[in-house]
Amino acid sequence: MAEPIRNKRPDLTAPTPQNTPATNAPISSHAQQPGVASIKEEDMDRATAAAIFAQNPKLVQMIQGRLGSLIGRSSGYIESLPPVVRRRVAGLRAVQQEHSKLEDDFQKEVLELEKKYFAKFTPLYEKRAAIVNGKAEPTEEEVKAGDNEDGQLQAEGTSEASTQQQSEAVENVAGIPEFWLSAMKNQTTLAEMITDRDEAALKHLTDVRMEYLDKPGFRLMFEFAENEFFSNKIITKTYFYQNESGYGGDFIYDHAEGDNIEWYPSKDLTVRVEAKKQRNKNTNQTRIVKKTVPTESFFNFFSPPQTPSDDDAEDEDAVGDIEDRLELDYQLGEDIKEKLIPRAIDWFTGEALAFEEDFDDEDLDGEDFDDDEDDDEDDMSEDHDDEEESDEEDESGKPKQEAAECKQS
Repeated sequence: MAEPIRNKRPDLTAPTPQNTPATNAPISSHAQQPGVASIKEEDMDRATAAAIFAQNPKLVQMIQGRLGSLIGRSSGYIESLPPVVRRRVAGLRAVQQEHSKLEDDFQKEVLELEKKYFAKFTPLYEKRAAIVNGKAEPTEEEVKAGDNEDGQLQAEGTSEASTQQQSEAVENVAGIPEFWLSAMKNQTTLAEMITDRDEAALKHLTDVRMEYLDKPGFRLMFEFAENEFFSNKIITKTYFYQNESGYGGDFIYDHAEGDNIEWYPSKDLTVRVEAKKQRNKNTNQTRIVKKTVPTESFFNFFSPPQTPSDDDAEDEDAVGDIEDRLELDYQLGEDIKEKLIPRAIDWFTGEALAFEEDFDDEDLDGEDFDDDEDDDEDDMSEDHDDEEESDEEDESGKPKQEAAECKQS
Protein backbone atom coordinates (compact mmCIF):
# COMPACT_ATOMS: atom_id res chain seq x y z
CA MET A 1 0.00 0.00 0.00
CA ALA A 2 1.21 3.49 -0.77
CA GLU A 3 0.36 6.46 1.39
CA PRO A 4 0.54 10.02 0.05
CA ILE A 5 2.73 12.60 1.69
CA ARG A 6 -0.04 15.12 2.03
CA ASN A 7 -3.83 14.98 1.67
CA LYS A 8 -4.01 12.78 -1.40
CA ARG A 9 -7.48 12.27 -2.76
CA PRO A 10 -8.52 8.95 -4.37
CA ASP A 11 -7.30 8.66 -7.95
CA LEU A 12 -10.19 6.81 -9.57
CA THR A 13 -9.98 5.91 -13.23
CA ALA A 14 -13.74 5.93 -13.80
CA PRO A 15 -16.86 7.35 -12.14
CA THR A 16 -18.33 5.20 -9.38
CA PRO A 17 -21.93 4.51 -8.43
CA GLN A 18 -21.38 6.51 -5.25
CA ASN A 19 -20.74 9.79 -7.04
CA THR A 20 -22.68 9.57 -10.31
CA PRO A 21 -26.38 9.05 -11.04
CA ALA A 22 -27.42 5.50 -11.92
CA THR A 23 -30.02 6.78 -14.42
CA ASN A 24 -29.60 8.54 -17.73
CA ALA A 25 -28.80 12.24 -17.73
CA PRO A 26 -31.94 14.35 -17.19
CA ILE A 27 -32.79 17.32 -19.38
CA SER A 28 -33.47 19.42 -16.31
CA SER A 29 -33.50 19.02 -12.55
CA HIS A 30 -36.42 19.84 -10.29
CA ALA A 31 -34.92 18.69 -7.00
CA GLN A 32 -36.50 20.05 -3.86
CA GLN A 33 -35.09 20.54 -0.40
CA PRO A 34 -36.45 18.00 2.08
CA GLY A 35 -39.22 19.14 4.39
CA VAL A 36 -39.61 18.33 8.09
CA ALA A 37 -41.73 15.28 7.40
CA SER A 38 -39.26 13.81 4.91
CA ILE A 39 -36.36 14.40 7.32
CA LYS A 40 -38.18 12.51 10.10
CA GLU A 41 -38.97 9.65 7.74
CA GLU A 42 -35.33 9.54 6.67
CA ASP A 43 -34.14 9.34 10.27
CA MET A 44 -36.57 6.49 10.94
CA ASP A 45 -35.40 4.66 7.84
CA ARG A 46 -31.77 5.01 8.95
CA ALA A 47 -32.56 3.70 12.42
CA THR A 48 -34.41 0.71 10.95
CA ALA A 49 -31.54 -0.03 8.56
CA ALA A 50 -28.99 0.23 11.38
CA ALA A 51 -30.98 -2.28 13.45
CA ILE A 52 -31.14 -4.69 10.53
CA PHE A 53 -27.39 -4.43 9.87
CA ALA A 54 -26.59 -4.87 13.57
CA GLN A 55 -28.47 -8.17 13.60
CA ASN A 56 -27.02 -9.38 10.30
CA PRO A 57 -23.23 -8.91 10.18
CA LYS A 58 -23.01 -11.24 7.17
CA LEU A 59 -25.35 -8.93 5.28
CA VAL A 60 -22.99 -6.05 5.98
CA GLN A 61 -20.02 -8.05 4.67
CA MET A 62 -21.97 -8.98 1.54
CA ILE A 63 -22.91 -5.36 0.85
CA GLN A 64 -19.35 -4.17 1.47
CA GLY A 65 -18.04 -6.79 -0.92
CA ARG A 66 -20.56 -5.76 -3.55
CA LEU A 67 -19.70 -2.07 -3.21
CA GLY A 68 -16.00 -2.88 -3.36
CA SER A 69 -16.52 -4.66 -6.68
CA LEU A 70 -18.23 -1.55 -8.09
CA ILE A 71 -15.38 0.83 -7.32
CA GLY A 72 -13.84 2.07 -10.56
CA ARG A 73 -16.74 0.96 -12.72
CA SER A 74 -18.76 3.43 -14.72
CA SER A 75 -22.42 3.78 -13.82
CA GLY A 76 -23.22 4.59 -17.44
CA TYR A 77 -24.13 8.20 -16.65
CA ILE A 78 -21.32 9.80 -18.67
CA GLU A 79 -21.98 7.50 -21.61
CA SER A 80 -25.65 8.53 -21.58
CA LEU A 81 -24.90 12.22 -22.04
CA PRO A 82 -25.61 13.81 -25.44
CA PRO A 83 -22.55 13.93 -27.75
CA VAL A 84 -22.24 17.71 -27.47
CA VAL A 85 -22.13 17.45 -23.66
CA ARG A 86 -19.61 14.59 -23.74
CA ARG A 87 -17.43 16.79 -25.96
CA ARG A 88 -17.44 19.48 -23.27
CA VAL A 89 -16.59 16.89 -20.61
CA ALA A 90 -13.59 15.80 -22.70
CA GLY A 91 -12.53 19.45 -22.97
CA LEU A 92 -12.72 19.86 -19.19
CA ARG A 93 -10.56 16.78 -18.76
CA ALA A 94 -7.91 18.40 -20.96
CA VAL A 95 -8.08 21.55 -18.83
CA GLN A 96 -7.69 19.40 -15.73
CA GLN A 97 -4.65 17.69 -17.24
CA GLU A 98 -2.99 21.08 -17.66
CA HIS A 99 -3.86 21.86 -14.05
CA SER A 100 -2.32 18.56 -12.93
CA LYS A 101 0.91 19.36 -14.76
CA LEU A 102 1.15 22.66 -12.90
CA GLU A 103 0.43 20.90 -9.61
CA ASP A 104 3.23 18.45 -10.35
CA ASP A 105 5.64 21.31 -11.09
CA PHE A 106 4.50 23.07 -7.90
CA GLN A 107 5.27 20.06 -5.68
CA LYS A 108 8.69 19.63 -7.29
CA GLU A 109 9.52 23.28 -6.70
CA VAL A 110 8.34 23.00 -3.09
CA LEU A 111 10.72 20.07 -2.60
CA GLU A 112 13.61 22.05 -4.06
CA LEU A 113 12.74 24.97 -1.78
CA GLU A 114 12.73 22.64 1.23
CA LYS A 115 16.17 21.36 0.25
CA LYS A 116 17.44 24.92 -0.19
CA TYR A 117 16.42 25.98 3.30
CA PHE A 118 17.48 22.66 4.81
CA ALA A 119 21.02 23.53 3.70
CA LYS A 120 20.66 26.78 5.68
CA PHE A 121 19.30 24.93 8.72
CA THR A 122 22.17 22.42 8.78
CA PRO A 123 24.79 24.73 10.42
CA LEU A 124 22.26 25.48 13.19
CA TYR A 125 21.70 21.75 13.75
CA GLU A 126 25.47 21.25 13.93
CA LYS A 127 25.78 24.03 16.53
CA ARG A 128 22.94 22.46 18.53
CA ALA A 129 24.66 19.06 18.50
CA ALA A 130 27.92 20.61 19.68
CA ILE A 131 26.23 22.30 22.65
CA VAL A 132 24.14 19.21 23.54
CA ASN A 133 27.22 16.98 23.58
CA GLY A 134 29.48 19.36 25.46
CA LYS A 135 31.78 20.21 22.56
CA ALA A 136 30.87 23.91 22.60
CA GLU A 137 29.20 26.49 24.82
CA PRO A 138 26.62 29.06 23.74
CA THR A 139 27.73 32.68 23.58
CA GLU A 140 26.50 35.24 26.11
CA GLU A 141 24.39 36.84 23.40
CA GLU A 142 22.74 33.50 22.59
CA VAL A 143 22.05 32.80 26.26
CA LYS A 144 20.53 36.23 26.78
CA ALA A 145 18.40 35.96 23.63
CA GLY A 146 17.19 32.46 24.52
CA ASP A 147 16.44 33.10 28.19
CA ASN A 148 12.75 33.40 29.04
CA GLU A 149 11.13 36.51 30.53
CA ASP A 150 11.10 35.20 34.10
CA GLY A 151 14.77 34.33 33.96
CA GLN A 152 14.09 30.74 35.03
CA LEU A 153 16.78 29.29 32.82
CA GLN A 154 19.36 31.75 34.09
CA ALA A 155 18.17 31.47 37.69
CA GLU A 156 18.56 35.20 38.23
CA GLY A 157 18.37 36.41 41.81
CA THR A 158 20.44 33.58 43.29
CA SER A 159 23.35 34.53 45.48
CA GLU A 160 26.89 34.47 44.21
CA ALA A 161 27.86 31.83 46.77
CA SER A 162 24.95 29.63 45.76
CA THR A 163 25.84 29.98 42.10
CA GLN A 164 29.45 29.01 42.85
CA GLN A 165 28.35 25.92 44.79
CA GLN A 166 26.08 24.82 41.96
CA SER A 167 28.88 25.33 39.45
CA GLU A 168 31.23 23.16 41.49
CA ALA A 169 28.57 20.45 41.84
CA VAL A 170 28.01 20.17 38.09
CA GLU A 171 31.55 20.88 37.00
CA ASN A 172 31.91 17.46 35.41
CA VAL A 173 28.58 17.55 33.54
CA ALA A 174 29.14 17.90 29.80
CA GLY A 175 26.49 19.32 27.51
CA ILE A 176 22.84 18.55 28.24
CA PRO A 177 22.39 15.01 29.58
CA GLU A 178 19.57 12.92 28.08
CA PHE A 179 18.59 15.76 25.77
CA TRP A 180 17.14 13.63 22.97
CA LEU A 181 15.52 11.10 25.28
CA SER A 182 13.70 13.90 27.11
CA ALA A 183 12.65 15.54 23.85
CA MET A 184 11.29 12.27 22.47
CA LYS A 185 9.38 11.49 25.66
CA ASN A 186 7.59 14.84 25.33
CA GLN A 187 6.56 14.06 21.75
CA THR A 188 3.33 12.11 22.13
CA THR A 189 3.60 9.62 19.27
CA LEU A 190 7.20 8.76 20.13
CA ALA A 191 6.59 8.60 23.89
CA GLU A 192 4.04 5.82 23.38
CA MET A 193 6.76 3.66 21.81
CA ILE A 194 9.47 4.16 24.43
CA THR A 195 9.55 1.52 27.17
CA ASP A 196 11.45 1.66 30.46
CA ARG A 197 14.00 -0.76 29.01
CA ASP A 198 14.48 1.48 25.96
CA GLU A 199 15.36 4.49 28.10
CA ALA A 200 18.61 2.90 29.25
CA ALA A 201 19.74 2.74 25.60
CA LEU A 202 18.23 6.04 24.43
CA LYS A 203 20.19 7.88 27.13
CA HIS A 204 23.18 7.36 24.83
CA LEU A 205 21.48 9.07 21.87
CA THR A 206 23.70 12.03 20.94
CA ASP A 207 21.99 13.39 17.81
CA VAL A 208 19.00 12.92 15.53
CA ARG A 209 19.25 14.34 12.04
CA MET A 210 18.00 13.78 8.50
CA GLU A 211 19.01 14.14 4.89
CA TYR A 212 17.15 14.24 1.59
CA LEU A 213 17.74 11.55 -1.00
CA ASP A 214 18.70 12.29 -4.61
CA LYS A 215 15.27 11.02 -5.59
CA PRO A 216 12.11 11.84 -3.59
CA GLY A 217 12.56 10.51 -0.06
CA PHE A 218 14.53 11.14 3.11
CA ARG A 219 16.75 9.37 5.63
CA LEU A 220 16.60 9.66 9.42
CA MET A 221 19.86 9.16 11.32
CA PHE A 222 20.13 8.35 15.02
CA GLU A 223 23.67 8.72 16.38
CA PHE A 224 24.66 6.96 19.61
CA ALA A 225 27.60 7.10 21.96
CA GLU A 226 29.28 3.83 22.91
CA ASN A 227 26.85 1.76 24.97
CA GLU A 228 26.24 -1.73 26.37
CA PHE A 229 23.33 -2.59 24.05
CA PHE A 230 24.59 -2.49 20.44
CA SER A 231 27.70 -1.71 18.44
CA ASN A 232 26.08 0.61 15.87
CA LYS A 233 27.29 4.20 16.02
CA ILE A 234 24.55 5.38 13.68
CA ILE A 235 21.21 3.66 13.02
CA THR A 236 19.32 4.92 9.98
CA LYS A 237 15.85 4.55 8.53
CA THR A 238 15.08 5.57 4.97
CA TYR A 239 11.68 6.51 3.55
CA PHE A 240 11.20 6.04 -0.19
CA TYR A 241 8.52 7.59 -2.42
CA GLN A 242 7.17 6.30 -5.70
CA ASN A 243 8.68 7.64 -8.92
CA GLU A 244 5.35 8.88 -10.22
CA SER A 245 3.49 11.59 -8.35
CA GLY A 246 -0.11 11.14 -7.29
CA TYR A 247 -3.30 13.11 -7.58
CA GLY A 248 -2.59 16.83 -7.19
CA GLY A 249 1.15 16.33 -7.77
CA ASP A 250 1.72 14.87 -4.28
CA PHE A 251 4.62 12.50 -3.76
CA ILE A 252 3.39 9.07 -2.73
CA TYR A 253 5.04 7.09 0.06
CA ASP A 254 6.17 3.66 -1.11
CA HIS A 255 8.10 1.89 1.65
CA ALA A 256 10.77 2.28 4.34
CA GLU A 257 13.98 0.42 5.13
CA GLY A 258 15.81 0.34 8.46
CA ASP A 259 19.33 -0.64 9.47
CA ASN A 260 20.01 -3.95 11.12
CA ILE A 261 20.88 -3.33 14.76
CA GLU A 262 23.96 -5.22 15.93
CA TRP A 263 22.81 -6.19 19.42
CA TYR A 264 25.27 -7.46 21.98
CA PRO A 265 24.43 -10.92 23.43
CA SER A 266 21.31 -10.87 25.64
CA LYS A 267 20.86 -7.11 25.07
CA ASP A 268 18.25 -7.12 22.28
CA LEU A 269 15.49 -4.79 23.50
CA THR A 270 13.02 -5.89 20.82
CA VAL A 271 12.60 -9.37 22.34
CA ARG A 272 12.05 -10.87 25.75
CA VAL A 273 12.62 -14.36 27.14
CA GLU A 274 9.66 -16.43 28.25
CA ALA A 275 10.31 -19.31 30.66
CA LYS A 276 7.87 -22.21 30.69
CA LYS A 277 7.78 -25.47 32.62
CA GLN A 278 7.46 -28.71 30.67
CA ARG A 279 6.71 -32.07 32.25
CA ASN A 280 7.89 -35.35 30.71
CA LYS A 281 4.96 -37.75 30.54
CA ASN A 282 7.18 -40.81 30.91
CA THR A 283 9.64 -39.75 33.60
CA ASN A 284 7.38 -37.13 35.24
CA GLN A 285 10.37 -34.82 35.40
CA THR A 286 10.03 -31.11 34.74
CA ARG A 287 12.35 -28.77 32.92
CA ILE A 288 12.45 -25.03 32.18
CA VAL A 289 12.21 -24.12 28.50
CA LYS A 290 13.14 -20.58 27.48
CA LYS A 291 11.65 -19.00 24.37
CA THR A 292 12.45 -15.64 22.76
CA VAL A 293 9.37 -13.68 21.69
CA PRO A 294 8.92 -10.17 20.20
CA THR A 295 8.09 -7.37 22.62
CA GLU A 296 7.31 -3.67 22.54
CA SER A 297 10.27 -1.40 21.96
CA PHE A 298 11.10 1.89 20.28
CA PHE A 299 13.79 0.04 18.33
CA ASN A 300 11.09 -1.87 16.43
CA PHE A 301 10.89 1.42 14.52
CA PHE A 302 13.93 0.26 12.54
CA SER A 303 12.12 -2.91 11.39
CA PRO A 304 9.31 -1.29 9.36
CA PRO A 305 6.29 -3.27 8.16
CA GLN A 306 6.22 -4.36 4.53
CA THR A 307 3.38 -3.92 2.04
CA PRO A 308 0.88 -6.80 1.91
CA SER A 309 1.92 -9.73 -0.27
CA ASP A 310 -0.29 -11.64 -2.68
CA ASP A 311 -0.72 -14.34 -0.03
CA ASP A 312 -2.06 -11.75 2.43
CA ALA A 313 -4.54 -10.30 -0.07
CA GLU A 314 -7.17 -12.94 0.72
CA ASP A 315 -7.10 -12.16 4.44
CA GLU A 316 -8.85 -8.80 4.78
CA ASP A 317 -8.09 -8.54 8.51
CA ALA A 318 -4.37 -9.16 7.92
CA VAL A 319 -4.26 -6.60 5.11
CA GLY A 320 -6.07 -4.03 7.26
CA ASP A 321 -3.63 -4.59 10.12
CA ILE A 322 -0.60 -4.19 7.85
CA GLU A 323 -2.04 -1.06 6.29
CA ASP A 324 -2.65 0.45 9.74
CA ARG A 325 0.94 -0.27 10.75
CA LEU A 326 2.25 1.16 7.47
CA GLU A 327 0.30 4.35 8.08
CA LEU A 328 1.57 4.60 11.66
CA ASP A 329 5.15 3.93 10.58
CA TYR A 330 5.01 6.66 7.94
CA GLN A 331 3.45 9.14 10.39
CA LEU A 332 6.20 8.47 12.94
CA GLY A 333 8.84 9.24 10.31
CA GLU A 334 7.06 12.46 9.37
CA ASP A 335 6.79 13.53 13.03
CA ILE A 336 10.52 13.04 13.54
CA LYS A 337 11.34 14.87 10.30
CA GLU A 338 8.85 17.75 10.63
CA LYS A 339 8.54 18.18 14.41
CA LEU A 340 11.31 16.61 16.49
CA ILE A 341 14.40 17.54 14.47
CA PRO A 342 13.52 21.17 13.63
CA ARG A 343 12.32 22.05 17.17
CA ALA A 344 14.14 19.65 19.46
CA ILE A 345 14.76 22.27 22.17
CA ASP A 346 11.04 23.08 22.32
CA TRP A 347 10.27 19.39 22.88
CA PHE A 348 13.02 19.14 25.49
CA THR A 349 11.63 22.06 27.50
CA GLY A 350 8.03 21.00 26.83
CA GLU A 351 7.10 24.30 25.19
CA ALA A 352 6.04 22.49 22.01
CA LEU A 353 3.36 20.63 23.98
CA ALA A 354 1.32 23.82 24.28
CA PHE A 355 1.06 24.06 20.50
CA GLU A 356 0.18 20.37 20.22
CA GLU A 357 -2.58 20.74 22.83
CA ASP A 358 -3.99 23.81 21.07
CA PHE A 359 -4.06 21.85 17.81
CA ASP A 360 -5.82 18.91 19.43
CA ASP A 361 -8.43 21.22 20.97
CA GLU A 362 -9.12 22.73 17.54
CA ASP A 363 -9.58 19.26 16.09
CA LEU A 364 -12.20 18.48 18.72
CA ASP A 365 -14.21 21.66 18.09
CA GLY A 366 -17.62 20.86 16.70
CA GLU A 367 -17.46 17.20 17.71
CA ASP A 368 -20.44 15.88 19.65
CA PHE A 369 -19.28 13.79 22.59
CA ASP A 370 -21.33 12.30 25.40
CA ASP A 371 -19.09 12.17 28.47
CA ASP A 372 -21.31 9.74 30.35
CA GLU A 373 -21.37 7.22 27.52
CA ASP A 374 -17.63 7.52 26.98
CA ASP A 375 -16.99 6.87 30.66
CA ASP A 376 -19.16 3.79 30.55
CA GLU A 377 -17.33 2.51 27.48
CA ASP A 378 -13.96 3.14 29.11
CA ASP A 379 -15.03 1.17 32.19
CA MET A 380 -16.19 -1.73 30.04
CA SER A 381 -12.95 -1.62 28.06
CA GLU A 382 -10.84 -1.71 31.21
CA ASP A 383 -12.77 -4.67 32.60
CA HIS A 384 -12.40 -6.50 29.31
CA ASP A 385 -8.66 -5.84 29.20
CA ASP A 386 -8.25 -7.23 32.70
CA GLU A 387 -10.04 -10.42 31.72
CA GLU A 388 -7.85 -10.87 28.65
CA GLU A 389 -4.67 -10.40 30.61
CA SER A 390 -5.66 -12.95 33.23
CA ASP A 391 -6.67 -15.46 30.55
CA GLU A 392 -3.42 -15.13 28.66
CA GLU A 393 -1.04 -15.66 31.54
CA ASP A 394 1.44 -18.41 30.83
CA GLU A 395 2.66 -21.02 33.27
CA SER A 396 5.37 -18.72 34.55
CA GLY A 397 2.70 -16.30 35.74
CA LYS A 398 3.74 -13.54 33.35
CA PRO A 399 1.09 -12.00 31.08
CA LYS A 400 1.82 -12.24 27.39
CA GLN A 401 2.63 -8.98 25.65
CA GLU A 402 1.81 -8.05 22.10
CA ALA A 403 4.55 -6.85 19.79
CA ALA A 404 4.67 -3.14 19.05
CA GLU A 405 2.51 -1.94 16.18
CA CYS A 406 5.48 -0.91 14.12
CA LYS A 407 7.20 -4.29 14.53
CA GLN A 408 7.13 -6.38 11.38
CA SER A 409 5.01 -9.49 11.90
